[in-house]
Amino acid sequence: MKITFLGTGTSQGVPVIACQCKVCKSNNPKDKRLRSSILVETDLVSLVIDTGPDFRQQMLTNDVRKLDAVLFTHGHKDHTAGFDDIRAYNFIQKKAMEVYADERVDEVLKRDFYYCFEEFKYPGVPDLNLHIFNGDPFEINGETISPIRLLHYKLPVFGFRIQDFTYITDANHISEEEKEKVKGSKVLILNALRQSDHISHFTLKEAVALAQEIGAEKTYFTHMSHQMGLHDEINRDLPDGIQLGYDTQEILIP
Repeated sequence: MKITFLGTGTSQGVPVIACQCKVCKSNNPKDKRLRSSILVETDLVSLVIDTGPDFRQQMLTNDVRKLDAVLFTHGHKDHTAGFDDIRAYNFIQKKAMEVYADERVDEVLKRDFYYCFEEFKYPGVPDLNLHIFNGDPFEINGETISPIRLLHYKLPVFGFRIQDFTYITDANHISEEEKEKVKGSKVLILNALRQSDHISHFTLKEAVALAQEIGAEKTYFTHMSHQMGLHDEINRDLPDGIQLGYDTQEILIP
C-alpha cells in the first residue's frame, strides 16, 4: 500500500492569505500546505479521501492518472469544494466515479453540486455513482474500508481504516469503542491543528497523547494550521515514531 499526502493544511491552507508570520513566510516547502487530502493506492484500488478546494492542483502535482473512488470524511467546504473536478477522470476513464459518503455529505453534495444529480444533465458535468455508508465496513473493488466514527466538536464525522492504515482528520473526540478499531494499525494519520486549544480539533499535545495510546508503529500529523509552528522545529521535539506529515510525502506500508 502507498499513501500520498495530497495536502496537510487546515481550511485556509498555509501560507494564509496576507499573513506575515514566520510560517507563512517560510521558504521550506514542508511549510507550504494545501487543504487536507490523501491518495491511497493498494493492489485493488486507487482512491482519494476528500476533494478540497485544491483537488485539481493536487491531482496534477502528484500526476494521479487513475482514480477508482472518492471517499468523504464530512461535508465541510475545505473537504468537498473540489468535487466538480472528478469529471476529468470521467473523460479519461470513460466511466462514472464511485463516490462514498454518509447521509450528511450526501445532502451537501446534492445541494452544492446539484447539477450532477439533475434528471437532464448539462453535457460534461461530473458523472458519479453515489454510495451511502452508515458506519459499517464496505468494499471497493474488493478492498475493505472500515469507517471510524468521530466527533468534530458536535458534528459526527468519519475516519477510515484500510488494512493496517488508519486516517483521522477533523476530529477532537473518539470513543473507546472506536479506538479499538484503530488499534493494531501500523500507520496512523491524525489531525493536529495547532499547539493551543481548539473547540473542534485535536491540539498537538492531544494528538501526541492519542497517538501514543493507539500505539501505531508510525504516526503522522495532518490538517495543521500556520499556528502549529515551523515544520522542522516542531518535528525535532516530537516523540520517536511521531512526526508531522508534509505535502507530496509518500508512505509505503508492506
